[in-house]
Amino acid sequence: MDAGAGKRLLHVDIHIDELEPWRGILELLSRLRPHWKAQDIQMKTFTGGITNQLIGCHVGSFKEPGCVLVRLYGRMTELYVNRNKEVEMFQVFHAHGCGPQIYCSFQNGICYEFVRGMVLEDELLRQPSIYRLIAAELGRIHSIQPKCGVSVEPLLWTKVSHFLTLVQSSINSSPAEQRCTKSSLTRGEMPSFETLSMEMESLKRHLSQIDSPTVLCHNDLLTKNIIYNKTEGIVKFIDYEYADYNYQAYDIGNHFNEFAGVNDVNYSLYPSRELQRDWLMAYLESYKQSTGREVTATKAEVTQLYIQVCKFSLASNFFWGLWAILQSHFSSIDFDFQRYEQRPAQGCVQVAHSDTPLTCRAAKGSKDTLRQVTEPKFPLCR
Repeated sequence: MDAGAGKRLLHVDIHIDELEPWRGILELLSRLRPHWKAQDIQMKTFTGGITNQLIGCHVGSFKEPGCVLVRLYGRMTELYVNRNKEVEMFQVFHAHGCGPQIYCSFQNGICYEFVRGMVLEDELLRQPSIYRLIAAELGRIHSIQPKCGVSVEPLLWTKVSHFLTLVQSSINSSPAEQRCTKSSLTRGEMPSFETLSMEMESLKRHLSQIDSPTVLCHNDLLTKNIIYNKTEGIVKFIDYEYADYNYQAYDIGNHFNEFAGVNDVNYSLYPSRELQRDWLMAYLESYKQSTGREVTATKAEVTQLYIQVCKFSLASNFFWGLWAILQSHFSSIDFDFQRYEQRPAQGCVQVAHSDTPLTCRAAKGSKDTLRQVTEPKFPLCR
């Protein structure tokens, strides 16, 4: 399947107040749904988002066609989210039947189609009938090829380097600038920029030697971004702020890390080796079928991907550790990002590979929070 963005997206030149959004949303809907009467419009604020506000708008019932979701971008998220790329990814996912239609953009947000179903609960991730649907859907997305002749590179290292630059700017900001942000980042609260940079180079040096394909990835597959339609027996993924071409094993490893949760993190919930292998078998069968190859996946193929995923899960921990540092500094959303910063440290491990150890110390990590795991054949996943 070749990727393809749709026609030029409608842009409405208005700014919606995040504290009192209703008036701005009504103005927006007068363009998108001119047949709706203002007095009939109902709005519902969804509470699952970490960095953005999400408001559902409808006339009658959410079950009726035409419902609109209005997403207000989080404060200063434009520093680390490419909004043009996000719109492009919306259009690509929708063009291949993998995502909702995007209706328009406005100064500080977007409007898109409501996806029917329920936001997946954490405990459902462990149900075979559910996680096999997720694996199969991700396999289909990973099979989407870039436009003919377009060269793509993995997003990971470019994005991590950008995050590090922003973290350095936050650390070095003046006291006056720090008072204007949510929290100040001091050298005593986190590893130095130099230490973080060394950790990134260590990860990059090791993981770049792993032959993981570059594919179209979601890159943020936590449960709140998975919609389960029980009636139709399908899952769909939403929220494409970080979607782009990236390492196949990173996208899967990132999803496995999400088994531990977001608000109440418990790494004993990380999927067992048996669950991972069953998940990867379902994924490979879907991925191979979608790319027109022999559908049957061998045990050797599952093992190879399992090893790659285990290692790339470290990069996911490091990535979201940096992200949490930035969010704690800039975000206006009521969420404990500083506590979230500690989450990757709980999950980081040290992998001994030949004579070259790989160490991942996430933000606010320390030697006593770092596990060291060695296994003769392949790294142990929690």
